[in-house]
Amino acid sequence: MTDAAARIADHPVFAELGAAERVLVAATARPVRFGPGQRVFTEGAPARGCWLIQEGRVVLEADVRGRGQVVVQTLGPGDLLGWSWFAPPYRWQVTARAVSPTSAIELDTTELRVMADQDPRFGYALARTLFAAALERLQATRLRLIDLQPRSPYEPHGRTAER
Repeated sequence: MTDAAARIADHPVFAELGAAERVLVAATARPVRFGPGQRVFTEGAPARGCWLIQEGRVVLEADVRGRGQVVVQTLGPGDLLGWSWFAPPYRWQVTARAVSPTSAIELDTTELRVMADQDPRFGYALARTLFAAALERLQATRLRLIDLQPRSPYEPHGRTAER
């Protein structure tokens, strides 16, 4: 097993997979590097690939009419990048760009999708793993949006009202 495959097999993102499923995922792994400013993928392009970030930072950007590219989230070591490859329409929903030298483990998602189609048990386990990662990302985005909301004039501003 390669170093990249060993890291995949032991990573918490894949903890819910059984040992046999982790070996299947690990068999598709290879190390990759991205330089600062390098795009990993572009919004709207066909979705291929999935990365487990080892070092560095990657921003997720969405094209917002009238505002251009807006950073939606920043990912770092231990984060899973990319799951649009797993469900139709198989297109990236955001743009991913490295903001610092980044090393990652890339999964061959073409192979993973073939294995998932051939073995529904593996496909279900993989789908649950990706769904859990997506749910975690959604919660982080939700918290970010809440932080960006202006305070209501009726909300307390840190001090308890005096009686």
